[in-house]
Amino acid sequence: MYEWILPSLSEVLAESQSSVVECSPAKAERQWRVSLAATEHLLLNTLATVSPDATQGLVLTAPAPLFSQPKLTQSLQTVTFTAKPFNPLALMPFQMPVAIATVDEITPQESVLGLLPADPLASEQFCLVFTEKFRLVLVLAEHKNGKKTFSFSFEPEVVQQAWRSLGARVMLTNPEFFVDLDALVQKYSPVAPDYRTVIQFSQLLLQQLPEPETDTGNLPLSSPPPLPPSSSRPDVELLQAFAHEVRTPLTTIRTMTRLLLKRRDLPANVLSRLEIIDHECTEQIDRMELLFKAAELETSASTKSSRTQLTPMSLDQVLQQSIPRWQQAAHRRNLTLDVVLPQQLPTVVSNPTMLDQVLTGLMENFTRSLPSGSHIQVQVIPAGDQLKLQLSPLQCKDTSKPATPAPPPIRKALGQLLMFQPETGTISLNIAATKHLFQAIGGKLIVRQRPHYGEVLTIFLPLEVSSQQKSGDGRQETGDRRRETGVMN
Repeated sequence: MYEWILPSLSEVLAESQSSVVECSPAKAERQWRVSLAATEHLLLNTLATVSPDATQGLVLTAPAPLFSQPKLTQSLQTVTFTAKPFNPLALMPFQMPVAIATVDEITPQESVLGLLPADPLASEQFCLVFTEKFRLVLVLAEHKNGKKTFSFSFEPEVVQQAWRSLGARVMLTNPEFFVDLDALVQKYSPVAPDYRTVIQFSQLLLQQLPEPETDTGNLPLSSPPPLPPSSSRPDVELLQAFAHEVRTPLTTIRTMTRLLLKRRDLPANVLSRLEIIDHECTEQIDRMELLFKAAELETSASTKSSRTQLTPMSLDQVLQQSIPRWQQAAHRRNLTLDVVLPQQLPTVVSNPTMLDQVLTGLMENFTRSLPSGSHIQVQVIPAGDQLKLQLSPLQCKDTSKPATPAPPPIRKALGQLLMFQPETGTISLNIAATKHLFQAIGGKLIVRQRPHYGEVLTIFLPLEVSSQQKSGDGRQETGDRRRETGVMN
């Protein structure tokens, strides 16, 4: 018997499965998160093989957009369902109409549709993915007894039933848009996915799962010391919940801001302010994702378990995207940023999804600790079989003149992961948590207080080793190791 006049998505999936096991909220949410991460990687791998010129898929989500990778936002049409499109008292100083998204506004890449307040679907988080190669539905549901369940399915009939249930709701709340949305869904025929797609998803899912235990005796000397188990650190769980609760409304604000930015009847000054809102929301969403990831690492049994999806990647491409943002952030704080790069950047091995976020977060914390008028140098140089990226303060743009040593910033610990700078009012990840993040993406962070320079941050990223390099003679390998040791010391 359904709870409401229409089945919720969890009820649709429960009917197709022999049993659904309820579990603790933390366990179900962990299953939801790792499955979303696996889905994101699966989509990135799938869309990498097709032309980027046209829309290549459709994603229906609730209660907020789930994928933020530029490749996915450009290639996928997204429709977000929410029971409360706007909370005027919490988000805006003036009244906004409930029907925020009209038919004209919801035809672009990002759309927002409302659910009826009494609909039990409003208490579920879900993701329906439609592509030419596969269909997938994921659902996280909370029950009246406080337990939660997570379930997913690639079965075409199950996904189709989930769409029928969701489509019936669109018919109730926005019948004019239903025709267009149904036509989009039908573009992606409900064919059984290739078994290799399901195998790939399973492999990605296993890579995201944490290892049950850690061998602390075999941790490398450069690794930060392991922290106590999550059961003794409620502040970590609180940080996870806080980051999630902040990110969700910010994502909704950004989605609606981008809808307004696509309108052509708004004055230029309004569009300019909307662009500022979009920029600020994006910065804070990325910051919350970084805090959430750091908390997730500490609740895992081992940081080694989170070193997933380390692949050869172009650092040049990451820096080309990141450096303009770094310079803009430095300019806002009256700082000057100088970047020194080699003529050709080698390929590094890291996590393409996280590297930009971690570097940007580190740069933000570094710039916030410097007084107005400071100059910063970002230098990238080879260091043996690694690439060294160093952040250091300078007195002036002339890099030959060292900075007058400034006293180290005052930092106060807030729990196991955060630190607070009273001088600036900044809350950020502490050094140990930041080191864990770099370790998770295959790198290493070293923080030193040097005379005449102040605080210097050095990041090491492993280089891709070619087969020719691997088969080199022992003398060359020994020489490389000696040079690496000399640079790092």
